[in-house]
Amino acid sequence: MKNIFNLLTVTLLIFGCAEKKSQTKELANSSETIKYNGTASITQGIATAIAEDIYSCARGRKTDVGEITSTDGKKWTVPAQTNYTNNDFPFAADLFNSCEGKNYATTQEALSHYDDSKIIEVDKDGELFTAYIFADNYFEMYVNGIPVGKDKVPFTEFNSSMLKFKAKKPFTIAMKLVDWEEHLGVGCEANRGKSFHAGDGGMVAVIKDVQNNIIASTNENWKAQTFYTAPIIDLNCTSEEGNYRYSKNCSAEGGQDGSSFYALHWEIPTNWMQTIFDDSNWPNATTYTNQTIGVDNKPSYTNFTSIFDASENDAKFIWSTNVVLDNEVLVRYTIQ
Repeated sequence: MKNIFNLLTVTLLIFGCAEKKSQTKELANSSETIKYNGTASITQGIATAIAEDIYSCARGRKTDVGEITSTDGKKWTVPAQTNYTNNDFPFAADLFNSCEGKNYATTQEALSHYDDSKIIEVDKDGELFTAYIFADNYFEMYVNGIPVGKDKVPFTEFNSSMLKFKAKKPFTIAMKLVDWEEHLGVGCEANRGKSFHAGDGGMVAVIKDVQNNIIASTNENWKAQTFYTAPIIDLNCTSEEGNYRYSKNCSAEGGQDGSSFYALHWEIPTNWMQTIFDDSNWPNATTYTNQTIGVDNKPSYTNFTSIFDASENDAKFIWSTNVVLDNEVLVRYTIQ
């Protein structure tokens, strides 16, 4: 049954973007009254950069992090609050990473460079598993609430990763997925002739046992929920139904000026990565084709189609219901 929310009327100050550095500022004498019917916090305009170039790649996009305040006074980190600079959260190993010259042609070549001292023991006497992951753009992965690996490249160039862990079945995989952004706070990047183009996400994963059998891969049975949606040009295009957060009727056209674009933010549950977290009311993941995500020209994917597109178990790209506008997505799946 569709939830009916009290109609909120909020006055938003229109924010502008300085020419060379992301910052939030008020445009004098500019305000408008907008109506929004939903549970999210609302921001408008460009966020203030609080960290620049957390990772550097010669041909990659800038990997900045920003902060912005919503109309209800809450502060939000964009594109997401991550553990990228947290030394206690391990990095995944490279399956393919052209930023660092790890241009492996085969899975076997990549595995030959794996340092087994980096295997994460969720359960000391558990079975050994290997996860292979391609994320557009960034991921952090937990098993039973234990960090087992994060992406080395937050944005571009496109890379793929692998990680090993020991665990007892059943175990729960939980992942934070982030579609990074060049224009902080509005989910946009310069692309395809537009200064503010809405980028897309997508993640595919395959988990194998020591016998090289696929025990799990991403599909529609995973759970997926969005917590940051942008750019939103017209707030009336969004809707909610139970725990479904829809932006399917929203434009993804972008433009040359994103200073008036909105964003929707939801608070992330503190225990979302734990086994005990109840994800039963989250939507199932939406699946997407290779063509929709656009990986057919990316060697970080095409070099490993024997894994990701295995004939006996073809893994699916997953995301929330909007792979373009939803920028921070949590996914979960329990392997029995």
